[in-house]
Amino acid sequence: MKKPTCGVVILAAGLGTRMKSDKAKVLHEICGSPMIEYVVGTARAVAGDNVVVVVGHQAELVRSTVRKIGATYFALQEEQHGTGHAMVCAMPHIPEDVAQVVVLCGDVPLIRPATIERLLSDHIAHERDATLLAVAVPDPTGYGRIIMNSGCLSAIVEEADADGEQKKIRTINTGIYAAKRSFLEKALPQLRSDNAQKEIYLTDIIGIGYKESRNIGVVLGNDSNEIIGVNSPEDLQAAEKSMRLRIREKS
Repeated sequence: MKKPTCGVVILAAGLGTRMKSDKAKVLHEICGSPMIEYVVGTARAVAGDNVVVVVGHQAELVRSTVRKIGATYFALQEEQHGTGHAMVCAMPHIPEDVAQVVVLCGDVPLIRPATIERLLSDHIAHERDATLLAVAVPDPTGYGRIIMNSGCLSAIVEEADADGEQKKIRTINTGIYAAKRSFLEKALPQLRSDNAQKEIYLTDIIGIGYKESRNIGVVLGNDSNEIIGVNSPEDLQAAEKSMRLRIREKS
């Protein structure tokens, strides 16, 4: 059976106020390169030219940085209303022949192509509508928690919306998904901003799929370091340290 055509959407529109800088978050450097370069490199290793980068803050600077790596499509998110809104902006720019869409975050530079390939292969093999990459971490503070019901993924609850019991859950959302394009086209218009942050969360497609009895699943990542999100100068230092170790191991 022919493998469905895959595309990747990279969410890279944010400023990142906690970075204490007026530079777009994804342009902060790790080992001398803007972090978006690492994410685009992973995306292209998986999907070739079928990569859409969602830009917003300092859009032209991000575009010009990405263009140095190779051909990529761009979607503009003029106002940032959350990850779900970013995906709505991206959908019209995904090439028509793409049947499966992987979602990556521009501020998660350590994710490896092999991890995304494993996620995508598992997603396709089980003929799921959506598959989430999750990982268990010692301290889940700040991350969306994975809610299971009778062995099925039923929802992702963001930190701000989680109750006391949900905050104890250590399996977290990495923000990385594989999904059928056809499912996204039906689920994204249903997203709403009725939450503590008043944002349109992409995570809510999981609850939508669960309610519709869709085939929704989880793949557990092996290395929590891969999904370090860079939200602060401290996170940037941690990502730099991990990247230096990775480069040293290769040499």
